[in-house]
Amino acid sequence: MKTSVTICILGLLLSTAVKAQESIRYTGNTLVNVDYHHGQLCPVMGVHNIQIMRANREHPELGDKMGWTYNHAPMLAYWNKRFYVEYLSDEKGESIPPGQTLLLSSEDGHSWGMPVVLFPPYKIPDGTVKEGHPGVAKNLFAVMHQRMGFYVSKSNKLLALGFYGICLDAKDDPNDGNGIGRVVREILPDGKFGPVYFIRYNKKWNKDNTSYPFYTMSKDKGFVAACNELLATPLMTQQWNEEADRDDPLISLQKQYKAFCYYHLPDGRVVGLWKNALTSMSRDEGRTWGTVARAPGFVNSNAKIWGQRTPDGRFATVYNPSEYRWPLALSVSKDGIDYTNLLLVNGEITPMRYGGNYKSYGPQYVRGIEEGNGTPPDSNLWVTYSMNKEDIWVSVIPVPVIDKAPTHVNDVFPELKPSAALKDWNIYSPRWAPVSMGIAPVGTRSSNGKGTAGGEFQLVLEDKDPFDYGKAERLFPASSKLSVSFTVTAAQNDHGSLHVELQDGKGTPGLRLVFDADSVFKAKAGARFKNFMKYSPDSVYNVRLTINTTNRFYTINVNGKDVLTSLMFAPVDKLERIVFRTGEPRHFPDADTPADQEYDLKQAGEQESRTAKFYIRSLKTAEL
Repeated sequence: MKTSVTICILGLLLSTAVKAQESIRYTGNTLVNVDYHHGQLCPVMGVHNIQIMRANREHPELGDKMGWTYNHAPMLAYWNKRFYVEYLSDEKGESIPPGQTLLLSSEDGHSWGMPVVLFPPYKIPDGTVKEGHPGVAKNLFAVMHQRMGFYVSKSNKLLALGFYGICLDAKDDPNDGNGIGRVVREILPDGKFGPVYFIRYNKKWNKDNTSYPFYTMSKDKGFVAACNELLATPLMTQQWNEEADRDDPLISLQKQYKAFCYYHLPDGRVVGLWKNALTSMSRDEGRTWGTVARAPGFVNSNAKIWGQRTPDGRFATVYNPSEYRWPLALSVSKDGIDYTNLLLVNGEITPMRYGGNYKSYGPQYVRGIEEGNGTPPDSNLWVTYSMNKEDIWVSVIPVPVIDKAPTHVNDVFPELKPSAALKDWNIYSPRWAPVSMGIAPVGTRSSNGKGTAGGEFQLVLEDKDPFDYGKAERLFPASSKLSVSFTVTAAQNDHGSLHVELQDGKGTPGLRLVFDADSVFKAKAGARFKNFMKYSPDSVYNVRLTINTTNRFYTINVNGKDVLTSLMFAPVDKLERIVFRTGEPRHFPDADTPADQEYDLKQAGEQESRTAKFYIRSLKTAEL
């Protein structure tokens, strides 16, 4: 009897253990240090971070055509050989009317057009009230709030969705279940839009007291069928939870877990993810769910987390692994359950140019391409997010995910195919400080002063942004004795600057060289700089660095002549990457910066009067 009881108890314990293990979890030992924008994380090799909309109040024609400066919560789809990004926009701050939803599109994901209005501002009837709130609507417009942007039907129709919420004051909540309702319209193959319809009303609202017709009034039977298909799919409507009526029967799990996303495991189970790294599983396509609990080991605060299966059969989560909204990081799992590493996607925070209500610093609210919403032809992982709730970005993350360079660098750009030349480079490319392959000027003087160079494809860093910079970095195998050679040409020497840093695996620079705006090529030496030579515009400089991190000495050779032997300004064990950056390093905000910025930066919408350009023809590294 005791034996059978013991077996029974062991069986129960085993069953409990199996159930406990069904939650996704992070079992790696890497954590972020929020004193650094990059968190001291190793980057995923080859990520390209691309700014696709830069807010501009002073010059709307350079931003969204309207000058609105709160832009947030982007969603991403790939359909009909185009990328689509939908995002929320308010005039100045979060949940302060008026609000609207805009749409961006791109054929290649790198070059994006101007945003267009997808769901325009919506006038709330005067006299509208919310139970328990003293405010009364008068000349008030709705704000938009949605956790779902797109749906591709089985008939291959692309539906775009939004939600009109009500904020009676700056602290009111647009997703409290007391909004007006969810709207839908079709994006047509030619890029035009179908009419706006309501697809779901909140209580008190119907076809008689709203400004758009109900979707069933459409004469397009295919559109109505696509909407019905969407309404009958629990994994889609679960994303509507926060804005919907609190007892809406369409919502399977009605507790107020926020920002739902999901992916399927090979055995058919569905993994659900919410803010704060909450997770659960469903065995019936989202009709019912197990216990919702925080995923063990995951660090994530009140910002979105994205999860998906990647084209190589693995799984990835992308999120802010801190109590702040930086850095943007990625973790990989072989089975969709056990996540074992933590790598950097975007570790930059551009200055917040425009203050506003609830505008948080950092790259945040990340979203990828939901299952069924398209697969880009490059088979990479694409995500979109806002920076500071102000500008809209996308990142293309190579699949399979690699965090170490397998070999040393031997990149001679004129010898490489331009479309593939930067595949192993990490790029941070703002609209006003783009990083790309471009043609070097034909009149460039060669290093020996004879003849000309140029007229060929090289890596180009441009900059006319007073607040941001462009950056290109390349990983190489960790080395303590190292040779680094690169060929660079500056198009000017009286404005702009190019910083060249050698960094360790955590992003700590040990050596920094600067082609500065005073026409001097200099090296950082502690708190000061050593000015070791003048440089001229349109001249080619072949730079070779010989570095020993053990004794910290390095030698700079320019065009065949040693020009400086010095000590690295900071000790590092080994070097793992080189960074080319068109501006000073930045450290604001930090962990102690107040959460809210109510002020605007001076001349926030202005460009520099002149564009700085730097051309890099080649980069080679070797262990000594």
